[in-house]
Amino acid sequence: MRLPLLVVDAANVVGSVPDGWWRDRAGATTRLRDSLVGVAEHGLPSLPGPLDVVLVVEGKARHVEPVPGVRVVPAAGDGDDEVVAVVRAEGADRPVAVATADRALRLRVEALGAAVVGPRSVR
Repeated sequence: MRLPLLVVDAANVVGSVPDGWWRDRAGATTRLRDSLVGVAEHGLPSLPGPLDVVLVVEGKARHVEPVPGVRVVPAAGDGDDEVVAVVRAEGADRPVAVATADRALRLRVEALGAAVVGPRSVR
């Protein structure tokens, strides 16, 4: 059986905390990626671990590398479209959650059967 899937909208989650991320988007995304290693191991209250964690990155954070426990998928274009593509391609036959506060993205992934968790749940 495949692990439950957590897809993280990096730009939205990073942007949810006004901690100066705009001065170093790649650095903020790297810190988020590193914090997701624990989430991959232990899961979330609504999605017990271990998890298959995918961090979707875009823009200046596109070159953030994966680490053990967290895959990184760079968006070729719009990050939201890439999140939807990951859910569509990898979400069959297992629980899926998407971490985002983006309302339009929420509707798109819920239509594919994914649950949505807020940015705070993964920070």
